[in-house]
Amino acid sequence: MRKQQLYIGGEWIEGTSWKTLYSPYSGEALAEIAVAGEQHVEAAIASAEKAYAVTRRMPAHERSAILNKVVDLLHHRQEEAAALIAREAAKPIKAARAEVKRTIETYRFAAEEARRIQGESLPMDAAPGGEGRVAYTVREPVGVVGAITPFNFPMNLVAHKLGPALAAGNTVVLKPAGQTPLSAYFIAELFEEAGLPKGALNVVSGSGKTIGDLLVSDERVKHITFTGSPGVGKGIRERAGLKGVTLELGSNSAVIVDKDIDNLDAVAERIAQGSFSYQGQVCISVQRIYVHESAASSFIELLREKTEALVIGDPLDSATDVSALISEEDTSRVLEWIEEAVHEGAELITGGEVSQRVLAPTIMTHVPHSAKLSSQEVFGPVVVIHEVSSIEEAIEKVNDSVYGLQAGIYTNHIQHALKAADLLEVGGVIINDIPTFRLDHMPYGGVKQSGYGREGIKYAIEAMTELKLVVMNRGM
Repeated sequence: MRKQQLYIGGEWIEGTSWKTLYSPYSGEALAEIAVAGEQHVEAAIASAEKAYAVTRRMPAHERSAILNKVVDLLHHRQEEAAALIAREAAKPIKAARAEVKRTIETYRFAAEEARRIQGESLPMDAAPGGEGRVAYTVREPVGVVGAITPFNFPMNLVAHKLGPALAAGNTVVLKPAGQTPLSAYFIAELFEEAGLPKGALNVVSGSGKTIGDLLVSDERVKHITFTGSPGVGKGIRERAGLKGVTLELGSNSAVIVDKDIDNLDAVAERIAQGSFSYQGQVCISVQRIYVHESAASSFIELLREKTEALVIGDPLDSATDVSALISEEDTSRVLEWIEEAVHEGAELITGGEVSQRVLAPTIMTHVPHSAKLSSQEVFGPVVVIHEVSSIEEAIEKVNDSVYGLQAGIYTNHIQHALKAADLLEVGGVIINDIPTFRLDHMPYGGVKQSGYGREGIKYAIEAMTELKLVVMNRGM
């Protein structure tokens, strides 16, 4: 069986122990993963700090060239990368291939943005006393970045941390999700081959609390970028002190289906994709649907047909649309939430059963707001449909959430689209598409308990750099 070592200071080393990684779908053992102890995290931070003396002086074109080399390497190994994601995350292979293509695009954006980090000149004589002076600003890397990533996009969300950090001249200590560490180590191999200076990237797997606490508390780490649960994110922000933080947290994303939709069949098809792609384990997966009462019965039937046509099975089968959740514990949790909603009066339209570790895509109606399926993030293949009588009611109910990442609205009425764009309390409003839509250069992030700060390469670089002002007195 493969033994995956830690990657620290450009070397592959053993941890304090080994942890077996199992396939979420088949249950087979995939690899033995090294577990980092405190001494390994300390070594990784020290290595990153030492390498920063090199990377902060590296010309932009060299940083860009390394990132472009990773793009080329990943392009040539994309089928291998997709199979790796499918095995360790139970992500259907066609979705895994799409993730790899997005990862390539993310690093390509990072390579481009590395050449565009710039400041501006200031007209000092705009204020009395500024005569005879010139000024400009520059952006400088912050230093060591601590990156903590989730299981659901084990390559592309890693790219959203590494890409902007390395493009800006920072160094990184990466803690990948315990369920999907192999994808992160695969990327580390590519950066090593691409010529990244030793120590600029360090990957340590193991206890989230042990590694995370050390990264957040160590003063040498200047910025934390985290994707995960709101509870952990709040703890990071409370303990980070004067560190910069970027937090991409939870969501129970909603889509509004307005009255008078001409292509309701196509809308139902798209919403089914946004609800059940990768088993709903996507931060912006459709979880709540608010459909106008005039279209509700037709829409529910169309969505049921689209959902029941999805292929369930082995993630390595190219025909598969839906496979196993990341763990049996998560499957049990989602089933409990379904049962709770039914007990409180909800109606099960389709799904709700488990076969060969796979929870069938599930549609429910009449789910009360108090039920977890409505108020919390399910992170599973379940959607709830609510009927509404007006666009105002739909917007009010979308906003009645502790989350606010992205929301979608399908409408033929420009006034309704603009009203939604103005009033929806989210980080992104997607008009005539699902909230699951994301391109990797978009500013991406949320409000309320959905997070703090924005991802998207350009915007992440801004968070991972410091603005410095230079003023020169020409009269001296």
